[in-house]
Amino acid sequence: MNLDPKVSAVKNRLKQVKRIIAVSGFKGGVGKSSIACILALLLAKAGKKTGLMDLDFNGDSCAAILGVKQEFPEEIFGLTPPIISGVKLMTPAFFSQKKAINLRGAEITNVILELAAVTQWGELDFLILDMPPGFADAALDIIRFMPQAKVLLVKTPSVLSKTLVERAQSVLKTLNVSIMGEIENLSARGLPYDDTLEAAYGNPEKLKATPLALALEKQIPKLFNI
Repeated sequence: MNLDPKVSAVKNRLKQVKRIIAVSGFKGGVGKSSIACILALLLAKAGKKTGLMDLDFNGDSCAAILGVKQEFPEEIFGLTPPIISGVKLMTPAFFSQKKAINLRGAEITNVILELAAVTQWGELDFLILDMPPGFADAALDIIRFMPQAKVLLVKTPSVLSKTLVERAQSVLKTLNVSIMGEIENLSARGLPYDDTLEAAYGNPEKLKATPLALALEKQIPKLFNI
């Protein structure tokens, strides 16, 4: 039994969210954050009410990828995320003053829980989570607080990436967590290496026009059944 009232608050905040997608990579450098951000932009472009929550507290990058400047959540009975190019965005970058976040163990759990408990998403078709890398306490806590989330696995063609994803799948199945699918990035079979991506960071319109975004857009109907 969990007596922390914030757990119930998280459930209440998410009651109008139809689908939660946890974009997860189990090795650094697989493109997890870029894919999470572009995926949210593409879903919004398709007319879906979309939110994006950056939960990679040690490497939050969604704000930089989307070009957030002066935007900040409104504080009225909680935090209402600003809308960036059609996407409601919540990120620890709003509060970190561009400094590294030095959190450990239970501190990370408490911050994740606090941020999820105070964020007012309203009605959403999709909430995209940019998950912490790996599968330590932070990732497990998010799944515990948001059990309805389905995991979208991001990997590359490398043997190491594939091995880590296979291990993660085993853990997820043990925890009865739904896996909605896999995306292979930096791959001729999946999403291509995109040398235009770096120049597009900070500009959502340019991001949506990159080869990576165009390839990902083709996968959306199959991944999301829309």
